[in-house]
Amino acid sequence: MTTTEDDLREQVRRRYAESARAVTGGTGCGSGSCCADGESDASKFGEALYDDEQRDHLPEAASLASLGCGNPTAVAELREGETVLDLGSGGGIDVILSARRVGTSGLAYGLDMTDEMLALARANAAEAGVSNAIFLKGVIEEIPLPAASVDVIISNCVINLSVDKAAVLTEMARVLRPGGRIGISDVVAEDDLTPSQRAERGAFTGCIAGALSRGEYEAGLTVAGFDEIEVTFTHSVADRMHGAIVKAVRTREPEQRGLPIVRQAASAGCC
Repeated sequence: MTTTEDDLREQVRRRYAESARAVTGGTGCGSGSCCADGESDASKFGEALYDDEQRDHLPEAASLASLGCGNPTAVAELREGETVLDLGSGGGIDVILSARRVGTSGLAYGLDMTDEMLALARANAAEAGVSNAIFLKGVIEEIPLPAASVDVIISNCVINLSVDKAAVLTEMARVLRPGGRIGISDVVAEDDLTPSQRAERGAFTGCIAGALSRGEYEAGLTVAGFDEIEVTFTHSVADRMHGAIVKAVRTREPEQRGLPIVRQAASAGCC
């Protein structure tokens, strides 16, 4: 039996909603999407990937709700006055950090599909005293912003959860201004791992089964109109699967040929 795209998206939504409720209830991140499954994994996902200085200036709930596999604000080279978009903003940790870096003349958007996470993120931003953060409800395959309206896109362990990654890359190119850039943390597979082998290493909702390979990321970004593409492995999260930094610059219109990434539907058994 296979799982449809709508089923997978609902599984992801439920896991993130559960995580938000767990944080609000004071029980940590629960069994949310990218939470570490055990003590040995604690350094691979979540708040441990942010330094002490960053965590010290954040609401506790924002740190606890961090479910990512990296720290995109550390690599995005944000500048005063820029407009930043965080895809899958969760509890708002990266939006808050970004809003502070771009200053009051800049703007930081957070996009999430989960009502519970959006409520938590807005509360965290208010507690942090951040006034230049805006949180939007929507899916990353259909970004609710105008074309050429964003300078930088960040994301933290979310694109691997999309069931239509080609649409995500196309949408990123659409909303970025010419010369705009991405600084993304994601789980990325080595090129020799097939989709079925990736599914054997972990659940789709656990940020493993849906991961692209390095070559798939590079090819997809190229077709979407990006250059200066770098996919750099940072740490292992499973056998031949890695936390990675993905950087690129939007320089061209998308190519006419279709993006070389299939719409993904994982086996129900892996989730």
